[in-house]
Amino acid sequence: QVQLMESGGGSVQAGGSLRLSCVPSQYISRNYYMAWFRQIPGKEREGIAVITTGGTKTYYADSVKGRFTISQDNVNNTLYLQMNNLKPEDTAMYYCATGRTLSLLPSGYNYWGQGTQVTVSS
Repeated sequence: QVQLMESGGGSVQAGGSLRLSCVPSQYISRNYYMAWFRQIPGKEREGIAVITTGGTKTYYADSVKGRFTISQDNVNNTLYLQMNNLKPEDTAMYYCATGRTLSLLPSGYNYWGQGTQVTVSS
């Protein structure tokens, strides 16, 4: 069973940047996609970015398009989320996930990390 470990969260002021990382416990096969989600307490988990195996295609939620970039290092199998021009509404717990469905819906993913908190102050 794959385990995912996120890191890189923290507190920043609006307009700042953070880079999240997600390291899998084992190699992610080409049959799986990787994605980033975020969740605010009391709200549903929101898919924000997904990347195809090999990083050939990326998809983003409108809420982060143009500000966030998902990427994958295929050498060390690490997933990244570069977040620029952060806004207070980006404050959430951020999760990485992997699954067989190319989707921004949580139901498409089988394995999840424990999350890393991002807090953006105004």
